[in-house]
Amino acid sequence: MYGLTRAETAILRALSTPEKVQAYLDALTYNLETKGETLRSPRRVMRDRTAHCAEAAFLAAAAFRVNGLPPLVVDLEAVRDDDHVIAVYRDGGSWGAVALSKFAGLRFRAAVYRTLRELVMSYFEDYYNWDGERTLRAYSRPVSLARFDTISWMTSEEDLWPITDHLAAIPHTRLLPRSRERRLPDVDRRSYEAGIHGAPGRRHSLPLH
Repeated sequence: MYGLTRAETAILRALSTPEKVQAYLDALTYNLETKGETLRSPRRVMRDRTAHCAEAAFLAAAAFRVNGLPPLVVDLEAVRDDDHVIAVYRDGGSWGAVALSKFAGLRFRAAVYRTLRELVMSYFEDYYNWDGERTLRAYSRPVSLARFDTISWMTSEEDLWPITDHLAAIPHTRLLPRSRERRLPDVDRRSYEAGIHGAPGRRHSLPLH
């Protein structure tokens, strides 16, 4: 199926709910290699047992596909921060998401959001950089990774740069007026500490206010 081995198919088929997919991602070692060094396929993630957010989103999308859901991902665009890629799904007409991040609040979302915008906005308060700035600004439409079957995205031994190139190039919908962006308060210390609790590669904490 999709070029996967029987063992790979069995792993993905066992991830039969978004909750099971999230649990699998949470058990992986977070990939702290320098940004831009790797963009593993689901096959490589399963073999290497490590992933960053985009690699994890692709693995989640592969699990969705094997279990009968469309393999959809969405790019969350940030300023002075890394973008975040999430795998999205629908259940009963509502949106949810599966994701991996160093920041605790940028991971799973139950399918309770009526629109994609509502889902994305649920990440806003938890999306901040190491300096405590709220950085989420825009989001892409859902992209089906089936369009990348020509590069065997589920099993490729090559890095999947064409996918992130596409995600970066497509239009993104802004979340806030620019005037409001300039007046956003920084995250408070307690929320900041909660979000980075246990984060690999943790750099520093905000000073006491």
